[in-house]
Amino acid sequence: MLGRQRMYFMLPDVGSARGMLDELLLSRIEFRHIQFMAKNEVLPEDLPEASFWHKTDLTHGAGTGMQIGGLLGLIGGVCLVAFPSDWINLSVLSIFVTTFVGIVLGGWMSGMAAMALPNSRLKQFQQGIEAGKILLIVDVPFNRKEDIASLLEKCHPEAKYGGLEPHIPVFP
Repeated sequence: MLGRQRMYFMLPDVGSARGMLDELLLSRIEFRHIQFMAKNEVLPEDLPEASFWHKTDLTHGAGTGMQIGGLLGLIGGVCLVAFPSDWINLSVLSIFVTTFVGIVLGGWMSGMAAMALPNSRLKQFQQGIEAGKILLIVDVPFNRKEDIASLLEKCHPEAKYGGLEPHIPVFP
């Protein structure tokens, strides 16, 4: 299985978005790897809409929360073992338990808060989306990213190339 890299294009209208979708499908990019993001009233139903994972900051928030929660759980566990109380006997296993609990709680609480926030990776495109433009998010194989970029720029000069994302999260 080849790795994928996420590419972004800002499109002026629905007609351009449909044309880009056709070009990508003809270039053998699977339908499930193509998403469009626009204001709710602009995007028609025949274009694949960006998922909840793309629209919100859930993955970033949960990941950050897991890191901070794990660190705080580790510190708490070390403090519990290093300074035990008289009425309880704790072992080193409690460090692992508090770290695990910190990871789970930190990821869950931060993820819940981040669901209400727009995706921080798409901040640079937010102004265009608010102005009525359409954002194309496409995940292409690493070995085809230059070919796809040049094809789309040649066939659709009205599209503004928005760059590559160096890392695609596991979930979206």
